[in-house]
Amino acid sequence: MTAGSTLTNGTTAEHELAALQREHGRPLFALLLRLCDGDRQRAEDLVQETLVRAWQHPEALRADDFESVRPWLMTVGRRLAIDARRARQARPAEVGDAVLENARVISDHAERAAAMLDVRQAVKTLTPEHREVLVLVYFQGASVAEAATALGIPPGTVKSRAYYALRALRRVLPGYAADLR
Repeated sequence: MTAGSTLTNGTTAEHELAALQREHGRPLFALLLRLCDGDRQRAEDLVQETLVRAWQHPEALRADDFESVRPWLMTVGRRLAIDARRARQARPAEVGDAVLENARVISDHAERAAAMLDVRQAVKTLTPEHREVLVLVYFQGASVAEAATALGIPPGTVKSRAYYALRALRRVLPGYAADLR
């Protein structure tokens, strides 16, 4: 197919597009296969997209500036391959079903908020002595020695109160028992 032929009416356009595919399809596919790192399916898709662009822009195929449309097709195909590569790099890689089945499930914010409310209610049921030890050691991250100094009690008492506070919470929050160990 030369630059002077037209792609105007339906059947003529289809025949000329088929001729364009026959004449330039193999070299175009070879170029795109290299640009797609050997991915045949992607290269075939890009060849098809290149030919669609040729069909959409018959004026480019009729230009008198060149004898063959092959350079135009190669340029369009190369640009489509570059755009496709950039699009793949811009989004995260696709993950297969097998990977998703083995993925760790992270609870959503609603579940976490509900758990926090449950724990707050349970902590309110503790005696003030147990509650203040639990708040200092587990919620504020103080060491046993720091909690003992802050409360003015021996470290052994801090440990004992923390133990009994957690034990009481396990009874009040049976669904959370594994988290309170």
